[in-house]
Amino acid sequence: MTDSLALAPERDQRDQARALADQVVGRIGEIILGKDQQIRLALTCLLARGHLLIEDVPGVGKTLLARSIAIALDLDYRRIQFTSDMLPADIIGVSVFNQQQSSFHFHPGPLFAELVLADEVNRATPKAQSALLEGMEEQQVTVDGSTYELPKPFFVIATQNPLNQIGTYPLPESQLDRFLMRIGLGYPDETLERELLVGEDRRILLERLKPAVDKNDVITMQNAAHGVHVSSAILDYVQALVRFTRETSGIELGLSPRGAQDLIHAAKCWAMISGHAGVHPEDVKTVFPAVSNHRLRTDSGALDTTPDLAEFILESVPVP
Repeated sequence: MTDSLALAPERDQRDQARALADQVVGRIGEIILGKDQQIRLALTCLLARGHLLIEDVPGVGKTLLARSIAIALDLDYRRIQFTSDMLPADIIGVSVFNQQQSSFHFHPGPLFAELVLADEVNRATPKAQSALLEGMEEQQVTVDGSTYELPKPFFVIATQNPLNQIGTYPLPESQLDRFLMRIGLGYPDETLERELLVGEDRRILLERLKPAVDKNDVITMQNAAHGVHVSSAILDYVQALVRFTRETSGIELGLSPRGAQDLIHAAKCWAMISGHAGVHPEDVKTVFPAVSNHRLRTDSGALDTTPDLAEFILESVPVP
């Protein structure tokens, strides 16, 4: 699959990338029912070389989605269960002294995987949460003055419970800004929930799930998405959205330059998996809520803003 996709002409490459994305979404949809939009947003986040935050109540399939993505994309998968007593070394790894060689040797932690699930990340203390920062931003970690590269592709999916639940610590702004997207899964509708109740156990289905692509296809799709055209009009539209978040009364903290870049990257990837030759305004509007809402601070001090805020911004800024 990889060679033919990499050598195809631009239009054929785009069509093949869309076909591969459809295969991935379909494969994950065998496990996660009725959540095609969320699955496509998660895939968009990965192709944009970002990281994903899933916030929802326990039991709606956050971990199941992460495991399904890892299998469907044939990625090495590690799960880190965040707890209040976790230390940074539990995530990154530690240098251990080898008496025979009279030197320290680094033992990598679970962060050294292609897809890392940081489960219930907001149950750890800020010190442990911050251990993710360098890896998410730089795709490398530094231990005792030595730098170690993380695998490629490298994708962090963090789950968190609502902040009003017992034993949770709010993620700092610097951590939130490193997540390209935040999504929620929500409860299934009654028809799909009935199918879950009478159908086969999702865990058994997951054991039988086969990869839809391989990791080399993922990297090729990431590179293809980077080349999607963005017109001056789309850049004007994105800058208008960003400017609105920074200048509007009631929004204390608007989108950062990193947030604006993430919006462009996400729109390009969404355009590619939608089969568009270039980014359309609809591509920007589709990814905007997932890219923006966790970054915006209202005058009340809340970082977790209402879902209506993104819609308000989109309705207030005219499409070019």
